[in-house]
Amino acid sequence: MTETTPTSFLPEKMRILSGSALKLIAIITMLIDHGALVLLNNYTPAKVPLFTIGDNAISVYRLCRDIGRVAFPIFCFLLVEGFLHTRNRRKYGLNLFIFACISEIPWNFMFTNTWRFQKQNVFFTLLLGYLAFCAIEYFWENQPMQILCVAGLLAVSYFLDADYGWRGFVFLLIMYWFRSYKAAQAVIGSCWLYYEWKACFAFLSINMYNGKRGFIKGKAAKYFFYVFYPLHITILVILRQILFLS
Repeated sequence: MTETTPTSFLPEKMRILSGSALKLIAIITMLIDHGALVLLNNYTPAKVPLFTIGDNAISVYRLCRDIGRVAFPIFCFLLVEGFLHTRNRRKYGLNLFIFACISEIPWNFMFTNTWRFQKQNVFFTLLLGYLAFCAIEYFWENQPMQILCVAGLLAVSYFLDADYGWRGFVFLLIMYWFRSYKAAQAVIGSCWLYYEWKACFAFLSINMYNGKRGFIKGKAAKYFFYVFYPLHITILVILRQILFLS
């Protein structure tokens, strides 16, 4: 990742978040979301309404799930940054595939407490988006091949039915195509995420990005963010078994 300041619709003085800070925001909000899904969903007091907004009852469980919506757009943004700045795109894509496979068993247990679940984990959505970025760049001067590859990957995302599905795949394309036009990226991305409108708040932190790598450096730190996904799900599933199902 190069030490350059990206475009943003926010003024320079508000661009205070490094790539490391964005990663921490993404994994913390994801942990809050999954913690609510796996643990608070089984804890009745957490689902008692605290207040109402219109016809919507807001509980601790609901607040945690809503906070978690911002994680996916940030991960998508970081994937685009990773694609643009990685020194080895083949290895980057291979890492996404390996951890997609590793994460599948914990993901299945999170939803069904069995080995099988009809949907796949979000790493597969990120992988398909990454492959689309590679195809768009590789066939930059051959638009028919670009369209064919992207359409094929879109079909795969539809039938694979990974987390966020084909809508998540299209969102990744929006993040890539409008990477240099942050206002348009935020507006179009937010419109696309109408069904998960709380996720739109992620664009505030994305536009606070200053283009710097930040405090997380080295291979161990890099792979921690790959490992964190299956690891935290595994720990949450074990805690659920101990606290609620044993």
